[in-house]
Amino acid sequence: MVLKLYGMSISTKTRSVAQICKEKEIPYELITVDLRTGHQKLPAHLGIQPFGQVPVIDDDGFILYESRAIAHPKELALFEQAASIEVTNFDPHAYGVAIERVVKVRHGEQTDEAALAKHLAALNAKLDVYDVILGKQKYLAGDYVTLADFFHLPFGTMWWNDISNRPSWLAVKNGA
Repeated sequence: MVLKLYGMSISTKTRSVAQICKEKEIPYELITVDLRTGHQKLPAHLGIQPFGQVPVIDDDGFILYESRAIAHPKELALFEQAASIEVTNFDPHAYGVAIERVVKVRHGEQTDEAALAKHLAALNAKLDVYDVILGKQKYLAGDYVTLADFFHLPFGTMWWNDISNRPSWLAVKNGA
């Protein structure tokens, strides 16, 4: 079976994955996802990429997104995908909320309500997608916990009860 690469030929991330395929001599079929018309936000595409982005590969039923993850072997790729989700979709907004609600208050500074509202709206939208992902599997990378899950701990998460009761977190939650 030929690998399916979902993306747009002019997308830099799609081209990166295509280059990796060429470099590794992996044949692929480019399935165009027209970003100009919003195809990436249609239910069919959201079914394989819940954030509505490109590229995505389908390797005989093994679906993977996040361009950096695609270059790795499957087990590492799932971790890389989860880590990429955390660093690009969760972390900027969670930190933005923390800065406005905690750090500025502790330093006697005024909360920027517009910035807080922007981060909360973006974070809530991303967490809706997390609900979709975690509705299909126990952790971000599948059915096993990884560092990508632990990176969420300081903020609390949907799967909080499970990962916050792990011995490693209990040992450091009040300070390293």
